[in-house]
Amino acid sequence: MVVREEVRKMKTVAPLVAATSNEARCKALKIIAERLVEKKDEIFAENKKDLDYAAENGVAAPIVKRLKFDEGKLRDVVAGIEQLITLEDPIGKVTLDRELDEGLRLTRITCPIGVIGVIFEARPDALVQISSLCIRSGNCPVLKGGKETTYTNRILFGIIYDAVLEAGFPSGCMLQVEQHNEIDELLTCDGLVDLLIPRGSNAFVRYIMDNTHIPVMGHADGICHIYVDKDADFDKAISVIVDAKIQYTAACNAVETLLVHRDIAKEFLPKLAKALEENKVKLRGTKEVTDILDSSFTSSDAETAYETIDESEFKEYLALIVSAKLVGGVDEAIDHINLHGSHHTDAIITENSETADRFLQLVDSAGVYQNCSTRFADGFRYGFGAEVGISTSKIHARGPVGLEGLVTYKYKLVGHGQIVGDYASGKSQFHFKEL
Repeated sequence: MVVREEVRKMKTVAPLVAATSNEARCKALKIIAERLVEKKDEIFAENKKDLDYAAENGVAAPIVKRLKFDEGKLRDVVAGIEQLITLEDPIGKVTLDRELDEGLRLTRITCPIGVIGVIFEARPDALVQISSLCIRSGNCPVLKGGKETTYTNRILFGIIYDAVLEAGFPSGCMLQVEQHNEIDELLTCDGLVDLLIPRGSNAFVRYIMDNTHIPVMGHADGICHIYVDKDADFDKAISVIVDAKIQYTAACNAVETLLVHRDIAKEFLPKLAKALEENKVKLRGTKEVTDILDSSFTSSDAETAYETIDESEFKEYLALIVSAKLVGGVDEAIDHINLHGSHHTDAIITENSETADRFLQLVDSAGVYQNCSTRFADGFRYGFGAEVGISTSKIHARGPVGLEGLVTYKYKLVGHGQIVGDYASGKSQFHFKEL
């Protein structure tokens, strides 16, 4: 029960981390950014070991793309850390200040959640983002990355942990677990771990939820939709769809399902199919969709770029594949998304503001967009510095989870000997006053 003992120690350290000053937390992040750049060659060498292992063991291409940590990924994580430093301190904000009676003052103050276990997929940049967010928000992270990035995660964790100790943080404020069986041990640490954030497949997230009493925040599938309305600008629609599919195909905010208004289908679908083919994207449409394409591409190579499937086969691909069906209008699109989507991020392409407003109001997702790519669903692009994950929950944090999603609050009541018995008997009375 090594993990449990380490987490127990961390639970006693967590209040000390929560009490660190804003300056100390920013100093830690600054040192982390500096050390990552200084040791980049060592990091890249360890990442090559993971890439070589993936090649030898036939790891799927989308996963290989995620696990690569190069100059671009380093630049992005350092930029995220630098942005985090500039953000307002999330701890110690007074969100309620009320005098209940003379000399009896109630305040509500933001504070860290405490010990947060994050189990994430094969993305070493995620380890940096998660660690940085937890440090900035005064939380203690327990980190479990995918086995595909064992070497990269190990060196990144070592660099980050050494940096926070150098900044004056207490020993034991961070923990990395590497073995798969340690996940099950971590799941038993209710009362010690305050929150779990799993990032992975639907089956994996469901397993975590079904096998722990610890609160879980996150999302399973990333089945994102784009609805192309009858009042859409075709060029705009095609540009947005292509970006949402190919900019980072393996991301959970890549588009997976297209809904197209039936009134524009004959004109729009051939143009869309051409654009998708040019970008090596396979279109899987319902029979109604492919019938239109069949009649449009009688002698074109484009007809090899699509196939007919049943709507029940629509899913999250994380590959250069996208599903498509026709709908009679925005209400049918909304119903489809709310019933079959994952409540992650969904977009409408239209120049009709009333239609857009209806879509944005009624689609029950963490992110609802008009005329822009679903790939914008990202903590860094929202100005959060980074994200610990994307939540489709409606309780606490929703959407990209940045600093605000990693803090909670406590009530502080300061008095001068007041007792409830005096108020119950009528001897004293409440006189609520906002301060």
